[in-house]
Amino acid sequence: MRISLFAEFRQNLRELLNCPTLSRVAAYAILVSAYAVIPAWFHAREKLSMLAGVPSDIHAALTLVLGWLLVFRTNTSYGRWWEARTLWGSLVNTMRNLSLKLVNLIDLPEDDLSRLRKILSVFAPVLKDHLRDGASLDDAEVLGDIKVVPRHVPSFLVSLIYSRLREWKKAGRIDGQQLIVIDEDLRKLLEIVGGCERIRNTRLARSYRAFARQCVLLYLTTLPWGIVQSFGWWTVPITAILSYFMLGLETVAEHTEEPFGIDEDDLDLEGMCHTIEASIAEIFDHGGAAARGNG
Repeated sequence: MRISLFAEFRQNLRELLNCPTLSRVAAYAILVSAYAVIPAWFHAREKLSMLAGVPSDIHAALTLVLGWLLVFRTNTSYGRWWEARTLWGSLVNTMRNLSLKLVNLIDLPEDDLSRLRKILSVFAPVLKDHLRDGASLDDAEVLGDIKVVPRHVPSFLVSLIYSRLREWKKAGRIDGQQLIVIDEDLRKLLEIVGGCERIRNTRLARSYRAFARQCVLLYLTTLPWGIVQSFGWWTVPITAILSYFMLGLETVAEHTEEPFGIDEDDLDLEGMCHTIEASIAEIFDHGGAAARGNG
């Protein structure tokens, strides 16, 4: 039992040291605790008689209020992160459903299937780039005869599929019912894009973020002076622990608020893009082989 506890502690310590975010928080906490040495040193030399009448319970009440503020901040940021994860999970399912319907419901030539596969395969990477620094598209197989790509590339890719659907409808390859079934998934794709854009473009109010940071700074600045009369030199480790918690909550909230970046706490968009591409390839390979077998 002792060995397992020690191994778990060692693993947690290794994760802490290997995590840049938590390592930075720990470094900030050490700096604040070093600042706490100043009031502890003055108290040891009995030079803080002016603070003798200040009860330490004041900071206990402030800790509770600030904790509520930071918990709300963290929960709001995590809610954005989880909503983004839910949207990309829906994207994975929608791309699979759409691929299955296009392969199995419509009898299409090999060229059309190949272009559809390419359009669907680039959609997730294009959306990923669109949510970061902006997407571009230069694939000749996807563009065809189109020379100028609109700024909103994800919508452009969906419009390409709608154009193909219109051509197939005129040629009698699909009927109205099949068009409705496929349109349901295309509509979901655009809703997912819109949901991701809403998360990216609408951050928590700047005034609230600034207010939370100012409260943390003010609290940590006054904390050692407020508790030194009760704890003496214990003020230093107590300040380090409380600083780690407070700064950790604020830092984690800051990182999870924007889930589409490339930081360690952001969503693994690259991994989900690979999952979608692998699913599309499997569906189209299997569907193409089945069609050739029936032929």
